[in-house]
Amino acid sequence: MIKIAIQKSGRLHEESLKLLKDCGIHIHNGKDQLKAQSLNFPLEVLYLRNGDIPQYLRDGVADLAIIGENLLAEKGEDLTQIIPLGFSKCRVSIAVPKGARYQNLSDLQGKRIATSYPHTVRTFLRKNKLDAELHIINGSVEIAPNIGLADAICDIVSSGSTLFKNNLKEVEKVMDSQAVLAQSPKVAEATKPLIDKLLFRIEAVLRAKKSRYILLNAPNDRIEAITKILPVLKSPTVLPLAQAGWSSIHSVIDAGTFWEVIDALKAAGAEDILVCPIEKMVL
Repeated sequence: MIKIAIQKSGRLHEESLKLLKDCGIHIHNGKDQLKAQSLNFPLEVLYLRNGDIPQYLRDGVADLAIIGENLLAEKGEDLTQIIPLGFSKCRVSIAVPKGARYQNLSDLQGKRIATSYPHTVRTFLRKNKLDAELHIINGSVEIAPNIGLADAICDIVSSGSTLFKNNLKEVEKVMDSQAVLAQSPKVAEATKPLIDKLLFRIEAVLRAKKSRYILLNAPNDRIEAITKILPVLKSPTVLPLAQAGWSSIHSVIDAGTFWEVIDALKAAGAEDILVCPIEKMVL
C-alpha cells in the first residue's frame, strides 16, 4: 500500500484531493480524521501539518507527498521531486514598504528581513553575496515592517493582494513554486510498482489538462497543410464527409498555444472548428 501525505488544511489540500479523485481514487474521509484509506486503490492518505511533511518523507512514514516546491526547497532539499503537478502556483518573493527606497539587490545589504523561509533566504543572499539579519516568524510575516521588526519580508506571493493590504511592494522574486509530487528515500521495493501505477494515472490527468481535443472540417486539398499544424499526436484522424471533396480532421492541440494554433488552422483553410476539454489522455 502507498502512503501519501497531503496538507491537513491550506492551499494544497483541496487540489490534492481533487487530483486523486481525477485519478479514479476514491477517498473515504470522516470529519477530523488524520488518515483515510482509498476504497478502490491500495493507497492511504495521511493528513499532516504542512511543515511536518518533509520529515515524514525522510523517515519513511509516508512514501509520497503532495507538497509545495517552496517547502521542499526550505525543508527537503535532500528529497526527490518526481513530477510537477501544475496547481497552487505562487512565488517566494522579497517585499518592502511601498514608501521605501529600493533600486536593486544591493539595497538589501544589512537590512532586517522577516521570513518563514530562513534557509531559502540565506541561500538567496549567499548567492548574491549579501548580508542581512533574519527574523524568523511562523505565521503572517507581512506585519513585521509595520511594527518596526523588519525592513523587508520574504514570503510566498500569489495574487499580491496581501502585500497590497499591508502597504508592501514586491521587489525581488526568489523562486517560483507549485505543487509537486515528492518521494521518500525509504520506499520499499514492493511499493514501487504501485507508485508507478499511480504516476501513470497522474500523468494521464496532467496531460489532459494541458491539451484540447479539436475537430474541424477542411477541403481535401488542404489536409496536408492542416495536419502539419497539429503535431501533438502521432497523426490526426481524417474521415471523409458526406459532402464530396471534404474531410473531418480530429486531433489534439496544446492548450497553451490554443489561439495561435486556431489562427494558423483558419489561415490554412480549416472550417467549423470545434474544441473540447479532455478528461484523461493516455499515450
